[in-house]
Amino acid sequence: MSLLATIAVASEEGAHIVNELPFPAPVFGVITFVAFTALAIVTFSFRDVANRHAHKAEAYAREHGADQH
Repeated sequence: MSLLATIAVASEEGAHIVNELPFPAPVFGVITFVAFTALAIVTFSFRDVANRHAHKAEAYAREHGADQH
């Protein structure tokens, strides 16, 4: 059957497929907000990490030459 014929048959029968959500729609927004907040906390926890280990970076630069990146 062609796509148009399938659509015509479905509309003639009055078939209406409804896929229910597992929970109310606003809950999806809450879940997304919580997920992004958790990711923001993880990202925030890595702030200023380079400065915490400055002594290691200086030792590496002395050992391997300061011109290397």
